Amino acid sequence: MDLALLVVLLVLISVLAGLVGSLVGLGGAVVMIPVLLVFFGVSVPDAIGTGAITILATSSSSGAAYVRDRLSDLRIGMFLEIATVPGALIGATLTVFLTHADLTDGLLVALGVVLLAVVPGSLRGPKDESAAAHPPDDRSVRLHLEGTYLDRATGAPVHYRAAETTPALGVMFGAGLVSGTFGIGAGVFKVFALEHYLRLPMKVSTATSNFMMGVTAAAGAGVLFAAGYVNPLIAGPVAIGTAVGAYVGSRILPRLHNQTIRWIFAPVVVILAVETILRGLGVL
Repeated sequence: MDLALLVVLLVLISVLAGLVGSLVGLGGAVVMIPVLLVFFGVSVPDAIGTGAITILATSSSSGAAYVRDRLSDLRIGMFLEIATVPGALIGATLTVFLTHADLTDGLLVALGVVLLAVVPGSLRGPKDESAAAHPPDDRSVRLHLEGTYLDRATGAPVHYRAAETTPALGVMFGAGLVSGTFGIGAGVFKVFALEHYLRLPMKVSTATSNFMMGVTAAAGAGVLFAAGYVNPLIAGPVAIGTAVGAYVGSRILPRLHNQTIRWIFAPVVVILAVETILRGLGVL
């Protein structure tokens, strides 16, 4: 394929991936990595390394917009990063080990399974914009893990307080492990912890997830870059496209309702995940 055409295609596809990733709080890598594997024939470790760069671009673009709109909760996000960053470092190291052991086919199947697991989790959750009523735990009270934002869809202010921080930290460690291993944002696990355990509103969960993914990905990307699994020719155009798509998504999100966001990406991810598993099994 001509180099110029390759770059243009990567940018266009990554714009769409960044848009979808920003809207659902999962990061564009959930779409971009299987696309690179299935349609561009990129090797598994290079696709994972590019995925980490994709997450950084998505988070940097949409995360800044969400902070400006007061949707991202920085205090809660940075508190939870004490669990996700160690998980990402361990996960990225595991990917390097599996690649050197020539177990990339198994890694490919595992990636497809994780992508399939993302779909039902992303479609779950409360349909209203407010946080579920639940008392905060002692750690939440001591650290003042609470906030208020103005919901543009309803025109009403929404106040929230973080509830169960201990199980949320456990889920966040697992999210960091998945993120580092597969180069995806693992946003579905982050959003699950933010919604289900901390009882935050869906939009705050999505925005905070976008902010957190950049910090988590930076930890894993450093390991992958040092191992030589970040190809600038691929990662550069993808980073540009996802940053643009993520910014557009960040402008759309505040005006959407929850179920609209949840149903945007599911069919695409399912198809790509199945193809990824079949390739790992040698069927394709």
